[in-house]
Amino acid sequence: MSQSAVVALRKAVRDILVGDATLTALLGGPRIHDEAPRGVEPPYVTFADAHARDWSTTTDRGAEHFLAIDVWTEDRGARAALVIAARIEALLHEATPALEDHRLVNLRFDRVETQREGQGRFCRASLRFRAVTEAL
Repeated sequence: MSQSAVVALRKAVRDILVGDATLTALLGGPRIHDEAPRGVEPPYVTFADAHARDWSTTTDRGAEHFLAIDVWTEDRGARAALVIAARIEALLHEATPALEDHRLVNLRFDRVETQREGQGRFCRASLRFRAVTEAL
């Protein structure tokens, strides 16, 4: 059975992030999660919303993806979150990882936004990426 393009893309992105020594050092370990872990203090990275829509042509099946990744820190300012976000952007913008059952046509950084959470206790930097995949 072929794997969902969304699942394949997220797995490839996670592998890139976990495999980077610089990012791992910034986070204090391979702290990349599908959701905010209970009882774990920031910094860490979580996968946020993912949206995919049909991007097929008359001859090929494909999908356009909008992927969000959140960086969480406890710093009062946004600097630490933005440093980690910049590393993630550098790793993923125009990356070309192999995907299971799909081909990545492109992966591009779109934007980053910061926001205070938890009555100012946390800073969240949300990165947004756009990708296009084709089914194999």
